[in-house]
Amino acid sequence: MSKTTYTTVQGDMWDIIALKVYRDENCMSYLLEANQAYKDTAVFPAGVEIACPDLPATASQLLPPWRR
Repeated sequence: MSKTTYTTVQGDMWDIIALKVYRDENCMSYLLEANQAYKDTAVFPAGVEIACPDLPATASQLLPPWRR
């Protein structure tokens, strides 16, 4: 599984990051799982590197074609 990263901007929250990275805020659980050190962070400061794992095949297959 390859990982990319996302650098937060001031005020980012888990659902917003998931929306920016995966275009689906419901995928924030994958971000939380991959970033246990930040699990208690609700609102991020600028400059935090967040690991963004690839979505499992089943999760990406559930997305409509225009969101894949």
